[in-house]
Amino acid sequence: MSSVSKEKGGVYFLHGYGGTGKTFMWRTLAARIRSRGKIVLTVATSGIASLLLPGGRTAHSKFKIPVPAFENSSCNIDGTSELAQLLKMTKLIIWDEAPMAHRFCFEALDRTLRDIMSSDKIFGGKVVVFGGDCRQILPVIPRANRSDIINATINSSYIWDSCEVLTLTKNMRLQQNAMSSDNQELKNFSDWLLKVGEGKLSEPNDGIVEIDIPAEFLIHDFDNPIQAIFQSTYPDFLNYYNDPQYLQSRAILASTIECVEEINDYILSLIPGEEQEYLSSDEIDRSEINDECQSFDILTPEFLNSLRCSGLPGHKLKLKVGTPIMLMRNIDQSMGLCNGTRLIITRMANHVLEAKIMSGTNIGSMTYIPRMDMSPSQSPWPFKLTRRQFPIIVSYAMTINKSQGQSLDSVGLYLPTSVFSHGQLYVAMSRVKSKAGLKILIHDKDKIPLSTTMNVVYKEVFENL
Repeated sequence: MSSVSKEKGGVYFLHGYGGTGKTFMWRTLAARIRSRGKIVLTVATSGIASLLLPGGRTAHSKFKIPVPAFENSSCNIDGTSELAQLLKMTKLIIWDEAPMAHRFCFEALDRTLRDIMSSDKIFGGKVVVFGGDCRQILPVIPRANRSDIINATINSSYIWDSCEVLTLTKNMRLQQNAMSSDNQELKNFSDWLLKVGEGKLSEPNDGIVEIDIPAEFLIHDFDNPIQAIFQSTYPDFLNYYNDPQYLQSRAILASTIECVEEINDYILSLIPGEEQEYLSSDEIDRSEINDECQSFDILTPEFLNSLRCSGLPGHKLKLKVGTPIMLMRNIDQSMGLCNGTRLIITRMANHVLEAKIMSGTNIGSMTYIPRMDMSPSQSPWPFKLTRRQFPIIVSYAMTINKSQGQSLDSVGLYLPTSVFSHGQLYVAMSRVKSKAGLKILIHDKDKIPLSTTMNVVYKEVFENL
């Protein structure tokens, strides 16, 4: 507040785990600064997190950060544009979920603000407050090793040298239940989760270690593991399968997209109603291909249809009325339609879907979802694929990475294969609001129940907090 009042600039990082009050802090801070007639910009790395902020947007859309960002990137903002004028007048920038973004994004904004403000000060002399939890998932970098991921984090950037770290440590969700008899049990659960997130179980370890899961969370008896995790997460399913409140409060989480699709197909087969199948139209972006290169002509539609990539919907999409879905693209953030928003299908036509929003700020609103042309931001192939399909995935089950930012009453964690990157196990277990809502099913390749799983924590990320 003092830095904003004196207009002396400054960079801060508010570090706190889930429930410590970061969102409350952002809302209070933004309201106080705006009450003085000053402009505050609130952004977040993920779409879901941006919906929790007053006037929130994703950082990439607000600051025109290029995708992908490189070491010398700057934001695509014209110095004479309205956005540049807005940035000149802005007194405070709040950026939530910062540890999820690549450091090149922050450095691109720094270069841009220095240019716009004609200043050598960091971020052009603006007050910038980052927030987040380094126990959660770090920047996702395809085929990266441990050192690549650590090098991509915000606290590996030159910006960190100018950053003052502030820490929230008191779990305010538990404080609200201070009079309840099970408060100590909740505190013990919270402390155990923090040890998972910080890699402090089964020490000494280098951050990758097999940990024991308490028996109270485990599902041991099953013939069919998918049926078992489904029944524990979605009890009495056929009576509530089209109830938005029932669906929005629970989900099954898994570490790979293959597991997620297997679970979604199983649950979809149980609900009544006619199933409709939507197929994508796939082609190669010819503008990206050298005219002299004809070799891509041999790529058949069948081959293109078989390709899967993070951030792209599948070629084949099966839906029924009452199916919960999740958006994979930002469509209209003012309406709460962004990457990660959950909806429920109410009507299906050939070229458009009608759906009701069941998460975020516009719960209950109806919307229409068209097919869109989509390409991966970083193509894993030597060509650029353009897929025309509805920008959605079925969300009875979702990947752990997709669940970050969600808050659920009941979580079924299905681990036929272990997690494979920093923070995934902590994120999966901390989505649940209470200890009783978490159930975990672990088995080996022969479907024999296990009570241990791998936890991955890159402890280097905590060293300069």
